[in-house]
Amino acid sequence: MSRRSSGGLIGVWAEAQRRQQRTQLIQQREAERRQRAYERDAARGQREQQAAYRQHREAEARRRTERIDAEVAALQGLLASGCRAPAFRMAALVRSEQLEPFAPGTLAHPVPMPHLEQFRQQGGGRPLGGGRARTEQEAHARYTEAWQAAHAAEARRQQQLAAYRQQYDRWAAEQLAGVRRHNSGLTELAGALRSGNPEAAVEYFSAALYASSAWPQDLPRQVAAAYDPVLRQLVLDWELPRYGAVPQVKSVRYVPSTDQDKETARPAAQRRALYRDLLAQCVLLVLRDVYAADEFGALDSVVVNGFVDDHDPVTGREAQIVLATVSAPRATFEGLRLEQVSAVDCLVEGLRGQLSARPDQLTAVRPGRRPGEVGAVVSHGGHRGDGDGDGDEPDLFAMDPIAFENLVAELFRAMGMEAVTTQRSGDGGVDVEALDPAPIRGGRIVVQVKRYRNTVPPTAVRDLYGTVQDAGANKGVLVTTSSFGPGSYTFANGKPLELVPGVELVALLHQYGLRGRLGDGSAPGLPAQRTPEAEPAADRNVLGMSWSGAVALDVCALVCTGGRVLSEDHFVFFNNPRTPDGSVRTRAHAAPDKAAVEVAFEALPREADRLVLVAAVDPEVNPHADLAGFTDARIRLLDAAGAEAGRLEVSDGRAGETALVLGSFRRRSNGDWDFVIGGKGYRGGLEDLLREYGVEVA
Repeated sequence: MSRRSSGGLIGVWAEAQRRQQRTQLIQQREAERRQRAYERDAARGQREQQAAYRQHREAEARRRTERIDAEVAALQGLLASGCRAPAFRMAALVRSEQLEPFAPGTLAHPVPMPHLEQFRQQGGGRPLGGGRARTEQEAHARYTEAWQAAHAAEARRQQQLAAYRQQYDRWAAEQLAGVRRHNSGLTELAGALRSGNPEAAVEYFSAALYASSAWPQDLPRQVAAAYDPVLRQLVLDWELPRYGAVPQVKSVRYVPSTDQDKETARPAAQRRALYRDLLAQCVLLVLRDVYAADEFGALDSVVVNGFVDDHDPVTGREAQIVLATVSAPRATFEGLRLEQVSAVDCLVEGLRGQLSARPDQLTAVRPGRRPGEVGAVVSHGGHRGDGDGDGDEPDLFAMDPIAFENLVAELFRAMGMEAVTTQRSGDGGVDVEALDPAPIRGGRIVVQVKRYRNTVPPTAVRDLYGTVQDAGANKGVLVTTSSFGPGSYTFANGKPLELVPGVELVALLHQYGLRGRLGDGSAPGLPAQRTPEAEPAADRNVLGMSWSGAVALDVCALVCTGGRVLSEDHFVFFNNPRTPDGSVRTRAHAAPDKAAVEVAFEALPREADRLVLVAAVDPEVNPHADLAGFTDARIRLLDAAGAEAGRLEVSDGRAGETALVLGSFRRRSNGDWDFVIGGKGYRGGLEDLLREYGVEVA
């Protein structure tokens, strides 16, 4: 029995072992099957991923080729599309007398007055005897107190409403007077044009060229002009695009073996032919715009010299190199159908003009009549080279310091003031003293002149303010050949100070018949010429801001890394309307918004992780106001087409505070931007807020 029992146990154990081995084998085979299936799926996924990646790269290469083709097509169709643009008319310069209506906001609503019955009901039931009389007395007392408070609030509202109305009426009167002066000036300009006044002709036709919608924004618009009243001839020097305007690349193809895009170069002969055709189209389009704008019959002929600013291949010096020229009588030009012509043939054969055979090598042609040969030359547009017509335009950077101060004093005299330069020593920081005879706004003005190339530091503005106070002057003016940062404008805001940067100085000199230029236009510290080439291609959003209350606010934006602004140029406000790259900029708002900022989030600098929106009381409009009335604030998110995509609530303001962080858009790790509501207030206005974000304020 024991052996059989032992044998049976061994058999059971052996069977269990066999079952376990079979189970392990089955599990092993199943694991191997799953592994093979996983590897097949992974390989298939990798192949699909590789195929998708290849398709993406090929599609991107095709898109690049399509963009190049579209760019070339736009260049080839410049003249035809330009001829479809509306002709410039004097009426386009007329300003409307329709002003923004008076909108007092919550001040328009009277303060509601209390009613006695409300306070009687607050007393509950009707007690008997003396208790009832006491309850009635308490109700009357509470009612009287509430009525007095409401009456005082209503009196304050009416006072504020009257002050705001008075302020609006002053503003409206000034605006309307300015509009009427402008429109009256246009009437005088039209009369001067009919009588053949050279200055009027140059001013009008230059405006026509700059206002024309026929020109792509990335093509240059620099012109020097003069008008011959005897021949009734307009003579123009017009800047032409450089050779780089024609794409060097013809097509782009993705090469999988190297995982790179291969660019096929455009044949040199084809690129040169495209460039010559573009130059001819530009000259013809200038003629078209000028003649189309001549609603007063001032022109019998037009001379155009098309030039490029570049280094002369003969001398190596920068110069204006004339690549095309034509003299076009009206009768000949009006017989052309520009939409149908070959630009090169029309210019050379039809109008007997000249066009460089090798403009890509800057081979010049003999220019026709130049503006300097006619008389006084008026220049507009980009920087000037060292070519003709530039000798009487002094470089403010190279000018003798004393001569520069004398020029500034002469500018003030041309503006109708008395002005003299001060002695070189003991002038107390004053370079020019001026006296404005205008009543109310006039008085003594002290002027400091800074011939800088870099941005003027805020300390210079602070020093000027001290000089104004020490001298007992009515106003201080700081004139520079450079520019000012946001810290300077912030300090000057609300004070009797005026800042005149170099670009504005040159415009004032030309406006009052004086001469001056800022080097070659590329001097350090001057705002770079912003062209659409630098505009971000990303989609733009509009942040429209609205709030209740009548307080006047400045809404600003700061592009930051953490809690520090990237630079003063990345603080966008009324005196710095855009960042250097154009990713953030102010824009005109539309109802119901009271302010608006335009943002291309994808184009913000890589190091930027937040866009901070702030609001501050405008001390010039409401010098004693705070943010107590800043309520019901919100931000509307608008897409590029103007459709509302959402709304963001913003914290209300508080009494005693004059600046407030509305909120910030913050970049997440996945690249998305989320909005974080703000609410931190500042009693010291925009200056206190900016210091916290690292903006230097004098």
